[in-house]
Amino acid sequence: MAQNIQRFQGKIALVTGASRGIGASVAILLASQGAQVILLARNQRLLEKTDDQIKKVGKTAILLPFDLMEIEKINLIGQAIYERFGRLDILVSNAAILGTLTQLVQITPEEWERVLKINFTSNWYLIRALDPLLRLSAAGRAVFVTSGVTRRIPAYWGTYAISKTALEMLVRIYAAETAMTNIKINLLSPGAVKTDMRKQAFPGEDPKKLKNPDEIAHAFLDLLDQDCTLHGKTIDLSLFNPANKESIRIYD
Repeated sequence: MAQNIQRFQGKIALVTGASRGIGASVAILLASQGAQVILLARNQRLLEKTDDQIKKVGKTAILLPFDLMEIEKINLIGQAIYERFGRLDILVSNAAILGTLTQLVQITPEEWERVLKINFTSNWYLIRALDPLLRLSAAGRAVFVTSGVTRRIPAYWGTYAISKTALEMLVRIYAAETAMTNIKINLLSPGAVKTDMRKQAFPGEDPKKLKNPDEIAHAFLDLLDQDCTLHGKTIDLSLFNPANKESIRIYD
């Protein structure tokens, strides 16, 4: 992999869930290495905070306040990117919500629809809207963020675990259908990271024992690099040690 600090110079990157946590860290890092980053999240104020950090590394971002619940409008994102840039080089699909941790029989229809729509269905809409733009890139790259909950059967995690499991199958099928293109598509499971969602899920956990988003952000870059050859894989960072790349586990 190229190690030039400007290895993403000229690349057009869309990062969802870019207002905080992992999405913000990845967006800032991409910008620091030359990418033109489009920041997507619901909260304008928090997006501006990410943009402030990007300005500190001498770059500017495009802010896209957008609620992924409005899935019927996702096509407009693709249209806007095409009209301005003519292509998309990088997609980091990170946006997700936890939902309520409770028994399946206690989940309300409204909650079921909300979590599935944001964590799963919106990604299908993003794929439909952005696939043509990724194909216009010389080396389109996409990373979808999943979770370790898909590798077990977690009681009370119904909506979140089901939505992430469905996402994984969606992405694997998309990867299979793009095997003969220049696009490389992978899943990344970050493990235990100090984020607001992690705090919501495990309120009694000691945050000092968790990885910071900045620590794992670099692991995204090799998957987004034009020299990446991995495709249709799941990269597991649950045992990740920044000083040891062999701590990264890769699954088919």
